[in-house]
Amino acid sequence: MSAASIPVLTLSVKATAALTHERFVTGGGDIATAAGRALGVTRSDAAIGELAPVDVLGTTVVTAGGVIAADAAVEVGAGGKAVVLAAGIKVGRLAPGSSAAADGDLVEIILIPN
Repeated sequence: MSAASIPVLTLSVKATAALTHERFVTGGGDIATAAGRALGVTRSDAAIGELAPVDVLGTTVVTAGGVIAADAAVEVGAGGKAVVLAAGIKVGRLAPGSSAAADGDLVEIILIPN
């Protein structure tokens, strides 16, 4: 199944670091820290100082940082990728029918405010 998204709320965030599309970011415009909080997921790349659209509610597409089973809860991994929830903060859950077989796969997640 290809990854899709149904965003309910998308906000603009001014990038304070170079941002890559489909990665978790903070409200401060930086890449989210592994196991930490995230405002949402970027919809496009953004250079420092540019505005980036960030999905904060609903479903969105994010890059996986490894294997993720269907319906798994996720946290932020290295580089703002989604990884299976371990000791970090839950930021989402894979949407029905979505899973990742390897690092770099795109998955649809249901965002969880955190």
